[in-house]
Amino acid sequence: MPRISNHFRAFWRLATHAQLMPVLESGDDPLIGGQAVIEGVMMRAPHSYCISIRRPDGEIVSKQEPIERLSEKHKYWGWPGLRGLATLGQALTLGMRALRFSANEALEEEKKAEGTAAKNSAEVPGWLMAANIAFSIGFFIFLYKFVPLWLTSAVQERVSWLDGNFSFSLADGIIRLAIFLTFLTLVSRMSDIRRVFQYHGAEHKVVFNYESGRPVNIGQAQSFTTFHPRCGTSFLMVVMLVSIFVYALVPYQGFAAKMLARVVLLPVIAAVSYEVIRFASRRRGHLLAWLVAPGLWLQRITTKDPSDDQVEISIHALEGAMALEREQNGELVVA
Repeated sequence: MPRISNHFRAFWRLATHAQLMPVLESGDDPLIGGQAVIEGVMMRAPHSYCISIRRPDGEIVSKQEPIERLSEKHKYWGWPGLRGLATLGQALTLGMRALRFSANEALEEEKKAEGTAAKNSAEVPGWLMAANIAFSIGFFIFLYKFVPLWLTSAVQERVSWLDGNFSFSLADGIIRLAIFLTFLTLVSRMSDIRRVFQYHGAEHKVVFNYESGRPVNIGQAQSFTTFHPRCGTSFLMVVMLVSIFVYALVPYQGFAAKMLARVVLLPVIAAVSYEVIRFASRRRGHLLAWLVAPGLWLQRITTKDPSDDQVEISIHALEGAMALEREQNGELVVA
């Protein structure tokens, strides 16, 4: 029973964090970026990453590994339209690795606290990770595709002005955004998620500190804001806005056809959104920069002011990623 209970807790903890992973990840292809995880931070450089976790006893544990950019292995992954899919795919893959590492550490500490430590270290089983990924994808499609479409279709039967493609898509997008905001607000009230949002803020502060060219330390990092334009929160907001226009172009009228289109067009919307936010983040004064603004506002929910200990973890992860980058003869410069 204790083992089943641990797996159940691990599943729901992973499921909650997996739904938030796109919010916590960098939405662009940064020189330095990262992701908040359970009691820690993952930082990545162009060819390496490092995950640093703080255990309850204060000990910091880390994991470093090299990574290879798909665009360097196959040039076509660097083409506009494909580079977004390559970057996002790699970011989500690394994010799941980081999440599993942090979840394993959390399980290990729970076993020690319960006095049930076994000969082997606690670890999230592979089947549990696979089940969690399948559940997270299914939950995402149900909550953000099926439910808004079903509700909009129900309203359309009573409101004639929703018969147009754009008006229908606009109403669908507003409902989707309302669900997203409600979900974020509710989970932000959970104590462990609030701590993740603090680590998210720590990651942003340290990235800002590094990008400023100033010495990276706790005092300097704490002077920066937690709101960063390359955050996954901004990216998701752009995805929701872009999807309104893309779905308005779908000529199909039946519920099943519209639902299928919403699933099939996900890669297209992600690729377009990536290009939009990439353009906007590099041209702050351009008209398209307004698309990034809602994401910055939303970071008032998804980032919280971190403690010095949390900033220290983020710096530790950054230094680990940079050290491995140098070992691979990589050269990091301030963006």
